[in-house]
Amino acid sequence: MATILTAVILAFIGLVLGGGGIRLAMLGGSWYYVIVGLAFLVTAWLLFRRRSTGLWLYAAIVIGTLCWAVWEAGFDWWDLGPRGGVIVLLALWLLTPWARRGLTGPDGRAPLILAVLASLAVAGYSMTADPKDIAGELSADKVTPTADLGGNVPEGEWHFYGRTPFGQRYSPLNQITVDNVASLQPAWTYRTGDVKGPDDIGETTYQVTPLKIGDALYICTPHNFAIAIDATTGKEKWRFDPKIKLDPNRQHQTCRGVSYYADGKIAAGQPCAARVYLPTSDARLIALDAANGQVCASFAEGGTLNLLANMPYPKSGYYYSTSAPLIVGGKIIVGGAVNDNYSTQEPSGVIRAFDVDSGALLWNWDSGNPDQTTPLPAGQTYTNNSPNMWSTPSADEKLGLLYVPLGNQTPDQLGAGRSANVEKFSSSITALDLNSGQVRWVRQTVHHDLWDMDVPAQPSLVDITTSSGVVPGLVGPTKQGDLYVLDRRSGEPIIPVKEVPAPGGAIEGDHTAPTQPESDLSFNPKPLTGADMWGITMFDQLACRIELKGLRYEGRYTPPSEQGSLVYPGNFGVFNWGGVAVDPVRQVMFGMPTYLAFKSQLIPRDQVPPPDEGRGSEQGLNRNEGAPYAVVMGPFLSPLGIPCQAPPWGYVAGADLRTGKIAYKHRNGTVRDMTPLPLPFKVGVPGIGGPMITAGGVAFLGAAVDDYLRAYDLTTGRQLWKARLPAGGQSTPMTYTVADGRQFVVIVAGGHGSVGTKPGDYVMAYALPK
Repeated sequence: MATILTAVILAFIGLVLGGGGIRLAMLGGSWYYVIVGLAFLVTAWLLFRRRSTGLWLYAAIVIGTLCWAVWEAGFDWWDLGPRGGVIVLLALWLLTPWARRGLTGPDGRAPLILAVLASLAVAGYSMTADPKDIAGELSADKVTPTADLGGNVPEGEWHFYGRTPFGQRYSPLNQITVDNVASLQPAWTYRTGDVKGPDDIGETTYQVTPLKIGDALYICTPHNFAIAIDATTGKEKWRFDPKIKLDPNRQHQTCRGVSYYADGKIAAGQPCAARVYLPTSDARLIALDAANGQVCASFAEGGTLNLLANMPYPKSGYYYSTSAPLIVGGKIIVGGAVNDNYSTQEPSGVIRAFDVDSGALLWNWDSGNPDQTTPLPAGQTYTNNSPNMWSTPSADEKLGLLYVPLGNQTPDQLGAGRSANVEKFSSSITALDLNSGQVRWVRQTVHHDLWDMDVPAQPSLVDITTSSGVVPGLVGPTKQGDLYVLDRRSGEPIIPVKEVPAPGGAIEGDHTAPTQPESDLSFNPKPLTGADMWGITMFDQLACRIELKGLRYEGRYTPPSEQGSLVYPGNFGVFNWGGVAVDPVRQVMFGMPTYLAFKSQLIPRDQVPPPDEGRGSEQGLNRNEGAPYAVVMGPFLSPLGIPCQAPPWGYVAGADLRTGKIAYKHRNGTVRDMTPLPLPFKVGVPGIGGPMITAGGVAFLGAAVDDYLRAYDLTTGRQLWKARLPAGGQSTPMTYTVADGRQFVVIVAGGHGSVGTKPGDYVMAYALPK
């Protein structure tokens, strides 16, 4: 009976593999599945007839699959496992007495045993190798021992989102080193009480980087509470509730940071001598007394600035500020998030500079109307749907320049009818005059962006030693994986940028750029092929291969289509808002490149279903009201809900900013929190968040979808320490010292909505033992 049942199972597998294989082969894919499906059917027939030659044939299946798998995937265990796992398990079953009972003819056990042993030997070797790892070291030389860190921030403090206006995410503290970081232990835990509720939108996330000034940390929460915490003990000092209302139109319910300003014109200890500025998700900016959280009524209108002033189509939930404004030169610079792909009638992406004391508008720069920077008078509106800055800028006061990371015009996937100004500024790093808002230079990172490849992160400013001397530099990470290393005075490349041919064939009425820029310092992945498809088993891997062949895909920048196009790297980004960290002394960078393919499919307007009551999201159906097409977007997943492409999906990496060479690239993170069982397999998982570097030679990073904060040797990328977090750590850590000289490392752990990590409300601090 067991033999007959085995034959039936093998026949079923043969039909599935053969049928799917025929479909794949007709699409131009691998013929392996047709051949192995047929071999399964013949094996099933032989076993049904109780012929032991079925074991001989199955041994040939095992050996043939092993050879094919190694030829196609090399000695990578995570690639080999799905190809051969089911086949080897069935081979082991066929070696049991129950499966072989009643078979006649030459004994087939020996060849089958040899085939299994060969497979196990290859599996064992592949578990010790990682062909996708890049091992190397960054130079430990202190190229510029007295590097410019930007601003006058005390060594033990963190005054801006990126620590200083340079946005380096680098601390000069060196108490925690490569040698002692493994001794870090929890110092305190604080809970904000602001947790994701049942009526919140899906993209409710906790991404804040705390500020540290004096003895206090300043944070905001997803629902925009502003809170001050004692930096030594973690005890709450004060909190402010702006009483925002929930709005299902919002795509994001988050706050990445507050801003701090000490007013030299007001005596210390007087009300509002130091202020914290809170951006809210209902488009307000509120000034608070840093000492007690009271509203500073002298700012704007009773302490609150209305960011919807002069805004076209000021619909509730369509415009809000998710990132920390930058305060520099007596100005508070504010950008905003505009909902992606809702409508052709959305608010503007205008960037505004307000007087930090009074809230008066000093200048406005609208990428849709870039020459008019004088304050817009009452009754006029900014350009709707213009490219926006949803992240945070950086600034160099000595040069008088503000560096703006710009997004794409929404609708992202539809480029027909874009103005010349939009074509110039969309998806670019643009330098503005800090005092007037006038454009000084622009460096576009994607031409005619049809893929939502915003410049997502604050540029990092760092002086770079070249053969021509020291050059004031800028490092701009992008979603497509290029890092632009530019002269921040002019926007000209320090590391070369070239134009490369790009796919054509946009929808009727639209066009594509014939070439796209590409930096010589790039983490852009190789194009995907059928061999890169993955699954838990050979079956879902086959499904992914079939779907890949059914999508339009010609490499990076494949245009959107009604057929459905593969976007790789996806708009989740190789780098996202967390950006990279740079060491200005060693002139190196550390980051977390992430690789996830996405799909986009254009839906003609007459096929778009009526609106429902769904909440705001960047995944699924994006309606693009007023446009000829809607778009369905989402990650490229298998029928089991895991990425169709083979891991690693996430790395840690280091690169030399002088040479543009990548020194190392290692898998980062485990599947512990991606699976029902807490499996500690280091696959290399996705993440979103940012890194931090310290002068002790240690880089810190949470971000990955397993709930850990990790420390790495900046020189080699080797993991040195990790701490289990009570919720997802999709934020950027920071560091500071307290009165007794101890160095603390702090990260917020609150989870990420669309990534699906565990929600929470934790602020976690770590320090070396006393």
